[in-house]
Amino acid sequence: MQSSASRSPRRWLFGLLVLLVIAVLCWKFWPGGDAPKEGTGQKAVSGQTGRSGGMRPGFGGAAGPVPVRVAPAVKGDFPLYYKALGTVTAQNTINVRSRVGGELIKIAFEEGQMVKAGDLLAEIDPRPYQNALLQAEGTLLQNQAQLKNAQVDVERYRGLYREDSIAKQTLDTAEALVGQYQGTVKTNQAAVNDARLNLEFTRIRAPITGRVGLRQLDVGNLVAANDTTALAIITQTQPISVAFTLPENSLDVVLARYRTGAKLPAEAWDRGDTKLQATGVLQSLDNQIDVTTGTLKFKARYENRDQALFPNQFVNVHLLADTLKNVVLVPSAAIQFGTNGTFVYAMEGDKKVTIRQLKVGSSDGDNTVITEGLAAGDRVVLEGTDRLKEGSEVEVVNDSKDVPTTPTEHLQGKSAATAPDTTVTDKAKKGGA
Repeated sequence: MQSSASRSPRRWLFGLLVLLVIAVLCWKFWPGGDAPKEGTGQKAVSGQTGRSGGMRPGFGGAAGPVPVRVAPAVKGDFPLYYKALGTVTAQNTINVRSRVGGELIKIAFEEGQMVKAGDLLAEIDPRPYQNALLQAEGTLLQNQAQLKNAQVDVERYRGLYREDSIAKQTLDTAEALVGQYQGTVKTNQAAVNDARLNLEFTRIRAPITGRVGLRQLDVGNLVAANDTTALAIITQTQPISVAFTLPENSLDVVLARYRTGAKLPAEAWDRGDTKLQATGVLQSLDNQIDVTTGTLKFKARYENRDQALFPNQFVNVHLLADTLKNVVLVPSAAIQFGTNGTFVYAMEGDKKVTIRQLKVGSSDGDNTVITEGLAAGDRVVLEGTDRLKEGSEVEVVNDSKDVPTTPTEHLQGKSAATAPDTTVTDKAKKGGA
């Protein structure tokens, strides 16, 4: 065999290679290699059980009744609110400019001050306009004297003409001169009035009642007539308006009530939708729907006596479109959503629950209108629904003296723990359909 290996080194190397492959395969598939894996598997299985060998809770072991909190469905009135983002707009905005030119010698208002129509705001140097008025009045007096003299001449010429002492042409010329002086006097009178008006314009007054903004010019500046830079801006804030839009699929109820002449209340809440700032009424609406957004523009009017609303402020508008009378209401927390639609877990007796398929109506976030599936008095599960199914046994944990008789009472008790200053009435009004 040795002589064979010496004659063929390649055959010797090939044989050695085959032996190495066989050794590797034997090591990998040797039966004793499975023992550690089985031990590991036993440890893994034992890790799923407790020390007593039982399954962990929630994985097939026996379970008792599920603790739940319940509330009854009730009948009541439901205010139907539509919510929209609105912008406060002033009824009137005036850019106060000077109608005459000159030096600004007086500022008579404080920035942010409330002014009334006719209040003095600023004053232009009046001396050039006083001189112009005196000059116009002097010219008027001069021409009035010439008119009077011409009128005396006419009367004299008429007497002489009756006596046939002068020609008719002389009388006609005198009468024409009277008419000429009369026209001149009227022109002079207009010049006097214009000079007097310009003098009055040197005292700049508020054209409307409102709030003055920041002034744009200081004393000593030269002001031009109808200058592009306004002295100040006045906004009328009492009353004030809020412009907002509603989608076209929400217009039926609003337009039906508006066309009957009903005064639809419109509440203005702050930007965070937490504080009621003003209450007004729907004032007007646009004449066409915006095709780009599918919305219609509305405007609500507010008296704004406490100046809570400022022009260009963003507010949340809650428009009370209607009040649904005597409808079934449940807390929105009880409403569940599944593949078969909307449902609730309703109490069947005192120990079990059943699934009730529902048809729901409007909601304000706290309460929901039920149009089909529940009747007044039916109790629904508020908390603990994640462990329930059809026919589950439950244990009602509500204290008998604390069980609310209406959905709003339940929500009032729930919100009192987090926001003691927020009333249920205010929360109900904040919702939108």
